[in-house]
Amino acid sequence: MPDESAVHRVVVLVTDGLVLMDMAAPVQMFGHIGPPRYSLTTCAERPGLVTTCAGVSIHVEHGLDALDDADTVVIPGYHDAARRTPSAAVVEALIRANRRGTRLVSICVGAFTLAETGLLDSRRATTHWLDADAMATRYPRIEVDASVLYVDDGDVLTSAGLAAGIDLCLHLVERDHGGDVARDFARRTVVAFHRPGGQAQFMPPGNSLHDEAVDEIARDRTRLEAQASSSTGTPALAATTAWAVRNLDRTLTTRDLADHASMSLRTFNRRFVDTYGMGPGAWLTGQRVRAAAALLERTDDPVDQVAAAVGLGPESLRTHFHKRMSLSPSAYRSNFRPRSH
Repeated sequence: MPDESAVHRVVVLVTDGLVLMDMAAPVQMFGHIGPPRYSLTTCAERPGLVTTCAGVSIHVEHGLDALDDADTVVIPGYHDAARRTPSAAVVEALIRANRRGTRLVSICVGAFTLAETGLLDSRRATTHWLDADAMATRYPRIEVDASVLYVDDGDVLTSAGLAAGIDLCLHLVERDHGGDVARDFARRTVVAFHRPGGQAQFMPPGNSLHDEAVDEIARDRTRLEAQASSSTGTPALAATTAWAVRNLDRTLTTRDLADHASMSLRTFNRRFVDTYGMGPGAWLTGQRVRAAAALLERTDDPVDQVAAAVGLGPESLRTHFHKRMSLSPSAYRSNFRPRSH
């Protein structure tokens, strides 16, 4: 517990293309709680107008020198983070802050800025599930976990997309000042007091039924994998992974995938791990779970039938689904099945 007589200085570092909701969580929370517990400052690399992805701009008075005496720096998400690189000035300012003992926090794809500092290397981290593969590919030394709401690694914390930033900020308040303060703020703002960081992000896989749901997943995956293959020189992997997603009802082995890609098993495994940051078996299981989630949301199929449709036995589906989503298939359907039919 920190010294209650000292005001904890929170600085929110914003970037052009800012996601407003990612900024709103820390600004509302730490600004509302305020002195004597927190002081709040917003800053940017260059003071002035900062654009947002919502079509409005905000005015920021402070530059990177605001980080010099920060206790916590929060980095909200920003548009196209997976394909942008923060400036050397921003990266160096964050590294210096961390060396001084400043706590660094990212919300959503703000994790890409933290990743560029190298401070997430050899650590577990999370980001929005849609960008997790891109982050794992671009920063293979990071253990990217797309299945959780946030990761607290002590001096560096990361959260998933949008609303998960609220969960992480509440977690920080509870860590700093205890559950009573965090609970009071949650009650005032009518949000859940505690969604544990290990709770799944509940990634919505698609909007269609049966084969159409799986095809939607395949189209989404193909776009991500095409981006990865364009930088790694392995377009065969993109074609093979898209093919695999469309054939999840089959008993596919790594050998099947290697044969489809016209590679030896050893070469395929090496290139797959280099490109996606995980083995083909783990990747394929993740796709089966994602397809199962789509069918649970959008169909009335029994769990056993859903399992067969994605190439798993019923018990295997339950085991893998709970491991990745922190819920059983039946509980997931109860929580995320649309109510109007």
